[in-house]
Amino acid sequence: MFDRLPVRLALIGAALVLFISLVLTRGINLGLDLQGGTHMALEVDDRANPLTPEKKADVIDQALRIIRARVNELGVAEPVVQKAGNERIIVELAGASEEDQRRAKEVISKTAFLKFQIVRPAEELTAALPRLDRAILEAFPAEARATPARPASPVGGLLQTRPDTAAAASDTAAAARPFSSKVQPLGQEGIFGVDSANVAAVQRYLAHPNVQRALPRGTQLRWGVPEPTQPGLRTLYVLDADAMITGEFLERAQAQPDPQFGKPVVAFGLNRQGARRFGQGTGANVGNQMAIVLDERVYSAPVIQSQITNNGQIEMGNASLAEARDLALVLRAGALPAPIRIVEERTVGPSLGQDSIDKGKIAGIIGIAAVILIMIGYYKFAGFLAVVALAIYVALVMGSLAALNADLTFPGIAGLVLSIGMAVDANVLIFERIREELAAGRSARTAVSEGFSHALSAIVDSNLTTLITAAILYYIGTGPVQGFAVTLGIGILASMFTAIFVTRTFFMLYLDRRGMTQQPALSI
Repeated sequence: MFDRLPVRLALIGAALVLFISLVLTRGINLGLDLQGGTHMALEVDDRANPLTPEKKADVIDQALRIIRARVNELGVAEPVVQKAGNERIIVELAGASEEDQRRAKEVISKTAFLKFQIVRPAEELTAALPRLDRAILEAFPAEARATPARPASPVGGLLQTRPDTAAAASDTAAAARPFSSKVQPLGQEGIFGVDSANVAAVQRYLAHPNVQRALPRGTQLRWGVPEPTQPGLRTLYVLDADAMITGEFLERAQAQPDPQFGKPVVAFGLNRQGARRFGQGTGANVGNQMAIVLDERVYSAPVIQSQITNNGQIEMGNASLAEARDLALVLRAGALPAPIRIVEERTVGPSLGQDSIDKGKIAGIIGIAAVILIMIGYYKFAGFLAVVALAIYVALVMGSLAALNADLTFPGIAGLVLSIGMAVDANVLIFERIREELAAGRSARTAVSEGFSHALSAIVDSNLTTLITAAILYYIGTGPVQGFAVTLGIGILASMFTAIFVTRTFFMLYLDRRGMTQQPALSI
């Protein structure tokens, strides 16, 4: 069927119409390096609790699914979220603004582990303060010797550098109570205040295992989010170590303004199992405070007024509605199985991307012009047919990229240029074989037929091995390497089609038209 000229022409025309329409309707997506954006490489942060390679690979797979869900909800056009090896996740956001990049970075790296915990009575921590002080003095012996220096005061016209007796006694007492001297009850159940200047020291104390063991049994201390209304004070909550429920039971989360005060809240809904557990927990603690803990920080601690089952809300305090939406987004996507840290971050500005496009255009124009001049100058009319086939080849490649919704990157342009070279090389093989047949005295028709037949095996072998290489590059590579492999693979298939099928069709058309009036001749 494909030996008939009308069928071959109809197939070429249909392919041209299809692929050009794809380019016009869908357009070509430009990659990160061409239109600007941000590139992030993420790894599991297991420095505190090292994971085995098998466990880390499993965690990466889970994190990949969750991060992809979060990024897709951000609304950034054509994001790329993929795994690199067994230990990294690559996120690329092409064309994202600086605000989108900042927001994406926060949303991606947030663990979003949600817990609901009951606030324990303040007396439990107050009774344990002497034990905590002793544990800290044992764990940090230098704290017992630390006596805060006081400024010198003038006495009798001279500077008195020795602290007075009362001040010295006060400092000695504070040194003997390194923890209890830095925390103070705020008059609320299970909530203490820590001066901002002492936060770092208290965090250092609480990170020590011996100090953790000195805490009241079944309790844990968690910091509250910083309050703009109290810039010099951080809140510290005494919580029940056993969470009432966690975010794994969350079914939906939606940001909205509070109808009473207009402040942003995140309304959530629980599944059936979560609603049953939540109802039991809140029903048994009516009148107590319940802390809403996200990533080990207390966002709010409302008093349970009545039993709560499947619906509730998280108060966002002084946060904006946009921050509430981002919190709802990460809650819907689920918590990451382990903390994630950004180990590499690159930002490509639109100006740099435009510069790459401009240079690519210049290189492409120079290269194509050189190919046209050489082909036509050396192979004359046959070279002209090859140039027309090359134009069809470009349309097929661009249409294929549009059909696959693939991003065209700078390495991709390199792959495209390489495949153009291979398309020209295939034509050179064919033309040289035709020239040999003509030199042997064959007729034009026979020379064309024999030339294509003899060159076919060499063309298929060279293109097939390159296609296998492109497949391997795509499988083991990431980002730019995959972009190169995709355009190279598409270009190879298109070059084989144009060299073997399209160029031969043009020869057949020329020979048929010439054969109607005279014995066809071929200038090659």
